[in-house]
This record gives sequence, C-alpha cells and structure tokens, in this order.
Amino acid sequence: MKYVKATAVLPEQLLTEIQKYIQGETIYIPKPKATRQKWGSQSGERKRLDERNAAIKQAFRNGTSITRLADEHFLSTETIKKIVYSK
Repeated sequence: MKYVKATAVLPEQLLTEIQKYIQGETIYIPKPKATRQKWGSQSGERKRLDERNAAIKQAFRNGTSITRLADEHFLSTETIKKIVYSK
C-alpha cells in the first residue's frame, strides 16, 4: 500500500469536506467491494491450497489415516480434520 498526498488527487472541495472530519492523520480508503480480489487469487496461492486440500480429501476417502496425512503434508491432525470434514 502506498501513500498519496490528498492534495494531489482530490478536488479542493472534497478535501475541504474531509478536513471537517479528520486533519493531519493517515486515512485508509478501501477499494469498492466489486474490485476486491480474494486472498491468494493474484499469486496463485489460493489455487495451490485448494488443490492440496482436494488431494488430502481424496487420500482420506481412499483410506489414508489422518495422522499419516498430517505427517505427509506437515500439518497438524486438527488442520487435517478441518480439511477432510469440511464441505
């Protein structure tokens, strides 16, 4: 996240209105919900985790124990349970 001077991007009238509520502070203005991306969608990490979780669920359905899956994937048994019992 980078900082931008309000005077460089906002019309003077809007800046004056904002100054009624906050002055000399840092303010975060979020993106509109329609333009937000889900976590990991840009880097591909979300897809990688989804594929890993699908493989864990399939292995569990094929009879691999929760303990063995935890050891193979370097996860706790509780995390494996969350994955295999989720819908």
